[in-house]
Amino acid sequence: MTSLNRPARLNRALLALVGLVLLAAGGFAVATHFGAVRVLAPDSPLVPGTATPPTWTLYVTAAVAVVLGLLLLRWLLAQLARKPKSHTWRFESDPHTGRTELAASTAIQPFTAEVATYPGVHAAHATLAGTRENPAVALVLSAEQDGDVAAIRDRIETEALPRLRTALDLDALPSTVEFRFSTSVAPMACPR
Repeated sequence: MTSLNRPARLNRALLALVGLVLLAAGGFAVATHFGAVRVLAPDSPLVPGTATPPTWTLYVTAAVAVVLGLLLLRWLLAQLARKPKSHTWRFESDPHTGRTELAASTAIQPFTAEVATYPGVHAAHATLAGTRENPAVALVLSAEQDGDVAAIRDRIETEALPRLRTALDLDALPSTVEFRFSTSVAPMACPR
């Protein structure tokens, strides 16, 4: 079963639509320039007179530009926040005798809590994505400025991920780890 990537489909559809509109506008401009399409009489001006347009048109133009700008900003921000889709896992051998369901967000909580306690880790966020047959873990760590990234990564690979694989009864669990550095530093130990 393939999972749908709706944001990617929406992006492709919107980019295709914008591309078609720009292609049509370019074709119209070229055809008008060479006289294949006549929009105006040969000697008529594009805008009648030299008077400024009514004030309301300027306000409408500004409002449309602001709304369009905010929509584009929202689209750009949505591109930064990519989070894999998690599923509810079903454990069943015989559907007639019942089934057990486990929300992936519930299964990943102990893993996230454990990783957040590692020295040098300020905060941890993880997503268990995919299905039981094709799982993946996406981990985002906020590390302290003086945190040892290599030691954190090694501890995740040797302790936390094997424990999670065992808890979920999986042979393999692909994972990605993204490190972000926070502005906080670890508290200094006071000599006694």
